[in-house]
Amino acid sequence: MENINLGFDSLAVHAGSIEDALGSAVSPIYQTSTFKFKNADHGARCFSGEEDGFIYTRIGNPTIGELEKAVAALEHGYGGIATGSGMAAVNTVYMAMLGSGKHMIGHHSLYGPSRSVIEGLYTKFGITSSFVDATRVENVINAIRPETSLIFLETPANPSIEITDIVAICEIARQHNIPVCVDNTFCSPYLQNPLDLGADIVIHSMTKFINGHADVVAGMIVTKTKAFYDKLRPVMVIMGCNMDPHQAWLTRRGLKTLGIRIDRAQESSIKVASFLENHPKVEWVKYPGLKSHPQFELAKTQMRGPGAMISFELKGGLESGKIMMNSVKMALLAVSLGGIETLIQHPASMTHSKLSKDAKKAAGITDGLVRLSVGIENVEDIIADLDQALACV
Repeated sequence: MENINLGFDSLAVHAGSIEDALGSAVSPIYQTSTFKFKNADHGARCFSGEEDGFIYTRIGNPTIGELEKAVAALEHGYGGIATGSGMAAVNTVYMAMLGSGKHMIGHHSLYGPSRSVIEGLYTKFGITSSFVDATRVENVINAIRPETSLIFLETPANPSIEITDIVAICEIARQHNIPVCVDNTFCSPYLQNPLDLGADIVIHSMTKFINGHADVVAGMIVTKTKAFYDKLRPVMVIMGCNMDPHQAWLTRRGLKTLGIRIDRAQESSIKVASFLENHPKVEWVKYPGLKSHPQFELAKTQMRGPGAMISFELKGGLESGKIMMNSVKMALLAVSLGGIETLIQHPASMTHSKLSKDAKKAAGITDGLVRLSVGIENVEDIIADLDQALACV
C-alpha cells in the first residue's frame, strides 16, 4: 500500500507489510535459512545482483525486510539494516566507519558497552577515541582531528539523560566531512528523527521501546542515503550480525503499538518525575519534561515529547541506592528499558560498571544515581511503589 501520507501510528501498523498469496492480515514468518532458485540461471542472477531475490537469511529475508522497511519509513531514511542486537548495530557502524589510524568522537555518557568496546577491543586495531561532553558544542570542535572519521552521539544519553544539540553538531561535522551517527534508542522514531536534523546514520536497540515487551533482543541501523546503506549492509552480512526471522516478526508486532505505549508511559513519567523532584530523599531529578532539566528548551526543539526515561540522585549515595533497589515491589530491578514494565537499576554497579572511576565521574555516573524506565502500569501504583521504597532509605 502507499504509505507517503499516513500518520505515524498508521505507518507503524502498515509500513512494509507483505502481501502474501493467502491474504493473511498478519505477515507470515519466513522461518527458513535458505531459499531455492527457479533454476541455475536464476540463482546466478540473484548472486550477481542482476535480479532481486532471496538467497540466504543472513543476507536477507522477507520477514526481516518488512521490519527494515517499517523502521526506515518511521525514521525518514533510505533503508534499514536489522541486526541481532543493539550492540550488533553499534559494532556494524564501528567496523564500517572506522579503521586503523582512525579516530572517533563520542558523547561521554553513552550506553556502557558502546563506549567500553571502542576503548577496549578496538584499540588493538589502532583506533582511537575521545569522549567529551557533547552538550557543549565547543568540546566536539576541540576534539576533532584530521583522522576523525565518526561522531557518535546518544541523545538523550544513557543514563545521564543529557541532551545534545543534533543540528549544531551535524553542522560542525559537515564542515569537516565527518559522518554523524545518533543512537536514538531512548526516544525511538516516535519522539525524535535524527536524520531530519542532519545525522547520516541512526541506530536503535530495538530490544527497548520499539519492541517494548522485554522478550526480544534486536538492533536496527537506518541510513539517510544509499551511499551509507551500501557501506554498512555488507559489513553486517559478512560479520553475521543478522536477525532471526522469528525475532523480526516479534519486533514488527511490537512496533505496531509503539506510539500508544510511549504516550501512556510518557504521561505517567511526567507525574513520576514531579513526585521524585519533590521528595526529600532525592537530591535531583533529570527528566526532559521538567523545567529544571539543563536542556529543557533544547528538548522541546528536537524531541516531540520528553519520553519515559528518568534519572535521579538519591541522598546517601551507594548505600541508599542499594536499599531502594532492594525495596521496590512492583518495579523490576533489571537492566534494559523501554518495556511495558517499569524497570529500575543502578548504573554505577550494573550497566556502566566497566567504566573507570574517572570515566564515570566525567559522565556524571555517581554512586547514588538511579535510572528509571517508566512502564504502562497505573501511575498511582508506580508512585506508591517508589514512595514505599524511598521510605526504607
